[in-house]
Amino acid sequence: MSQPRVFEIQIPLRQEYKAEPKAALVIDRALALGNDPDDPFHSIVMPMPQCGVAVPVGVHRAVGGLHDAPTPGDILCAALAACQDSSVRMVANILGITLEFLEVEVTGDVDVRGTLAMNAEVPVGFRAIRCAVRLKAREGTDPRLLEKLRIASERSCVVQQTLLHPPRVETTFDMTGGGIDAAGCLQVASGRNAEASVARSR
Repeated sequence: MSQPRVFEIQIPLRQEYKAEPKAALVIDRALALGNDPDDPFHSIVMPMPQCGVAVPVGVHRAVGGLHDAPTPGDILCAALAACQDSSVRMVANILGITLEFLEVEVTGDVDVRGTLAMNAEVPVGFRAIRCAVRLKAREGTDPRLLEKLRIASERSCVVQQTLLHPPRVETTFDMTGGGIDAAGCLQVASGRNAEASVARSR
């Protein structure tokens, strides 16, 4: 069965976004909501809420967790792996490259002393992330096309580019258990060159 042509599918979308750039802005979502809020080691995250997919979330044994489910760090690695995999597949389709094998593996290094607040000089977060793409194209594929595939698939990988050029991240805490305007709302802004701020509604 022939595969759909990505370029042809994207033609009307590109035309729409050229005519109305605001239409190109999309919002992705995820919701974490565990069964027991008092359980320190387990939760559930739903990528694209209401899609019917729920992923169990655990805590790494390096910080005292049971490590009986994917950790948030694993899920971050999975997001990069999935995005890079999708980018390679779509770009290969556009370039007319037939892939016979594709595997993307992402690994990351974290010094947990940062998140355990043991040493102020140890940053919280990943120290390094590696993304290994292993693929095989149909025999006879022009090496120049494969180089175009490599460059374009990295360039168009949203998650990889986000990690390389992080946006400002804003986190809000509603301490009442519901409602966005209730007293006690704590807002913390973080990110590259961003200052932390606290805002309480009155």
